[in-house]
Order: sequence, then C-alpha cells, then structure tokens
Amino acid sequence: MVRTLKLFIVFVLTLGLVACGSSNNQESGAAEGGDDKVIRVGATLVPHAQILNDVVKGKLEEEGYTLEVVEFSDYPLVNQGLHDGDYNANYFQTLGYMNQQNEANGFKLVAVAGVHIEPMGLYSKKYSVEDEWELEDGAKIGVPNDEDNFARAIDFLNAAGYLNNAVVDPDTLEKGINDNAEVNPHGFVITPLDADKLPITLDDVDASVINGNFALEANLPETNPALIVETFDTETTVKRTNFLVVNEADVTSEKTTALINAITSEEVKKYIEDTYKGAVIPSFIDAEGNPLK
Repeated sequence: MVRTLKLFIVFVLTLGLVACGSSNNQESGAAEGGDDKVIRVGATLVPHAQILNDVVKGKLEEEGYTLEVVEFSDYPLVNQGLHDGDYNANYFQTLGYMNQQNEANGFKLVAVAGVHIEPMGLYSKKYSVEDEWELEDGAKIGVPNDEDNFARAIDFLNAAGYLNNAVVDPDTLEKGINDNAEVNPHGFVITPLDADKLPITLDDVDASVINGNFALEANLPETNPALIVETFDTETTVKRTNFLVVNEADVTSEKTTALINAITSEEVKKYIEDTYKGAVIPSFIDAEGNPLK
C-alpha cells in the first residue's frame, strides 16, 4: 500500500512537471512568435525618439508590427547595441559619424533611409521673425566654439550675406574675422561660446547661430522662432541628414522595409514640419542623396 502511494505521488508530480513544462514552452513559443512582429529601435530623445513614438509607432501598428523605442543619450552605445543585435535599427546619426564608427570598431552598419536634418538657425530675443528686422552694424553674434560647428556657423553667416567669404582659422576660431573689414564689413562681433550654452545666453548677445537640437531643447522654435535657417545643397544635405541605420545583414529584411516605409511616410513629414517649425526639416533620401519618395 505504501509502495502504491509512493508511485501515485511520483505520477502526480511528474504530470505536474510535464504540464508546467508544456505551459512554459507554449509561453516561450508565443513570445518567440510575437517577437517576429516586434521592431526595436535605439534612438536619442530629441527629435528621434519623439518622431518614432508619436508617428512611426502608429504607422507600424497598421502593418501588424509593435515598435519598441530604446532611448539613449550616449551615442557610442546606440551603435554598439545595434552591432550586438540588441536592436533591429537605430536612428540618431549622420553618415560621417556612422562611417567613423564602422572604421573604428569593425561594425558593418548601413544607412538605409535619410529622415531629417537639424539645421542651424539664427535666433534672437532682440529681433523677431514677425517684424521687419536687420542686424545692426557691430551686432554681437554668438556661435558654437567647437571647431566643426564654428566652421559650419561661419559658412551659414557667409551664405546669409552677413560675412563675405570668411575663412575659419582653426587655431584661434574668430581670428581673422572680427578685425577684417573685407570679410566682416558690418563689424559684427563673432563670439564663440559652448554650443549648449547659446540658448541660455541669448540675452547677452544680439543673435546667436544655434544647432537645431539645442534650439529644440530650449523650446526656441516655439518662443523665439529662427530669424533665418540654414539651407543646403545636395552635398550638404547628405552630410547633415540623420539616417535610419541597420546591420548589413538586415538591409533587405521585412522589418527594415516596414521601418523605411513608416519613417519616410507623409505623416512623418507633416509631423516634422508642424512640430519643429524649421528646427528640424524632412530629408527623405538614400545615402547617395537620391529621393526615397
């Protein structure tokens, strides 16, 4: 009788384990099956994650996909995670940065869709885009103080006609501009400052050339819209565009195709134009600069 009881207990326990195992396997199978319709994208917050969450997620839902956006503030981590297979794609970078990361780390990342550009703008609290305005001679103009963005800001001021073919001296930045009447006929005082400090020092200058991301973080497009915005030719459009990026092996995958279609949709274009008011502009191109749509 004792032996029979023991056998019965073993039978019940075994049945329970089999049932649990079956349940777990079913749950795991459901998760794996469901994962076929989950697209994970690493992105920085403004404006990348906003665009993904506010518009792209809904577009992908229409196609049966679930979009998971993983937000980052540290650029290198986003590419490392994509390389490691933690994400299906990332969205935050220009071609130049991606190529540098590929070379430095042995990644095989590919840009599959250009989405937007964050143009520099000339912002001011003294002048308003709604009124007639003109920078006065001798106006103090803030510009970013890092070499790359300083040069970009000077090119911007050249293109806008405020400077006359000014050339950047990479050793001293503003040298050769402020005291040169030939390249600076209006006597503007070019004032290099930390790029992220430009929005909060607008009261101390007449105007500042500010990168789009820092302008957005300070809500300047809403409170003080840019007086003028950086323009681009074909070469600079490709150079300044932020791309959707995937691993080389996933360029033609169904998920990548779905992502490209969603992120370059008319809904995304309208959202960018309506939300960022010139601080971000659509740029639906491939890596060679050809229009995607």
